[in-house]
Amino acid sequence: MSFPEVGGDARLILAQFVDINGIAKGKLVPRAYWDDVVTIGAGFAGPSIEGTGLPRHGARSEFYGRADAPTARRLPWQRDTLHVICDGFVAGEVFDGCSRQTLKRATAKLAALGYTMNVGIEPEFFLFARDDRGRLGTPDALDDLAKPSYDLKSLQRGRVFECLRELEIALAEFGLDVIQIDHEDAPAQYEVNFKYADALASADNLTRFKLTAHAIAEKHGLVYSGMAKPFADRPGSGLHFHLSLTDTKGIAAFDNGAGGLSSVGVHALGGLLHHAAALTAIHAPTINSYKRLTGGGSQSGTTWAPVEIGWGTNNRTMPARVTAGRIEWRVPDPTCNIYLSLAAVIHAFIDGITRQRSPGEATEIDAYDNAAASPKSLPKTLSAALNALEENAELVHAIGSHICKQFIATKRNEIEQFNATIHEWEWKAYADRF
Repeated sequence: MSFPEVGGDARLILAQFVDINGIAKGKLVPRAYWDDVVTIGAGFAGPSIEGTGLPRHGARSEFYGRADAPTARRLPWQRDTLHVICDGFVAGEVFDGCSRQTLKRATAKLAALGYTMNVGIEPEFFLFARDDRGRLGTPDALDDLAKPSYDLKSLQRGRVFECLRELEIALAEFGLDVIQIDHEDAPAQYEVNFKYADALASADNLTRFKLTAHAIAEKHGLVYSGMAKPFADRPGSGLHFHLSLTDTKGIAAFDNGAGGLSSVGVHALGGLLHHAAALTAIHAPTINSYKRLTGGGSQSGTTWAPVEIGWGTNNRTMPARVTAGRIEWRVPDPTCNIYLSLAAVIHAFIDGITRQRSPGEATEIDAYDNAAASPKSLPKTLSAALNALEENAELVHAIGSHICKQFIATKRNEIEQFNATIHEWEWKAYADRF
């Protein structure tokens, strides 16, 4: 296969995949070996990649990232390098521990029902700076409003503005159609929206976005952070999914023509809510994630994060917000593996549509002010969410037993590491108290 024209005179190939956490991994390969990267794949030691579950010896110890050639793009900040997204293969076969392959299987299953899922992803993030002691904090001391949403002064000030401006330019060069950039509801917090696409293309675009944001932030002496909840008294960062289906003719299958949901959309929503507790483990996969999923304690007056399981019409206090003939799913945060997360959503949709699940009555009141708005709550800890996922054998089987097993094991290990660590709070609370 000839080297892509978009690569021009690029000398290197960045063959990139994501691990179980959705974190970009890869290696640089000289362009002379393009054919090998496409046909065989770039080779990696399987057990060195978190969450593969591969052995340290034998034929299945090697992981190959095989380039999906149409995803090739020149890196905007490293012009001599062609970036390409890879699928995981082991022993010459599709690897069931690869989250991108997991999403491709899910989209194929949905296509067999006659549907394509389109996704608009809204990444919220922080831009931090390190002080002389290496600690992260806000780079702009004047960015301290109690309600900083849409603050233009902070948005357009100093190196943050220069970083965001260069980020938009780089994303455009990378093939993303940026729609808007705004200051969010916490100091140093921003959101970049880019145009929706089908599930796989949207997942690839988010991967490109994160690679770019990390690189451009570093160039400006800043640190891009997708941490869900950096400040206890401020809103955290979400990664909202705007979800819809189209049929084989490209006609919107969710929209009832009046801004609400068709019967297909209602049943898909029913599936999403039926599996909400288990989905939370995948969509909010860190210990810190559950400090975001709370209704109170924000200086701005709201956390913008869901707590109950339910839905409402244009209701931002619920996990599922129905608007403009689509579903906004507000549970995910930026620490999720986007490929695994969208695969899980698709399987929840399929279950809801095929079993005609009902989402129940809409919650048309403020769920923060009315704690009893829904009889069920989202899991309050990562451990509880993992329990819900483990107990949902149907969803685990649909997504893929191997990858779910590895995901759960990885996250259980993360909890054990956290529990074994002595934290600053413990020193303050106990050191001289007794």
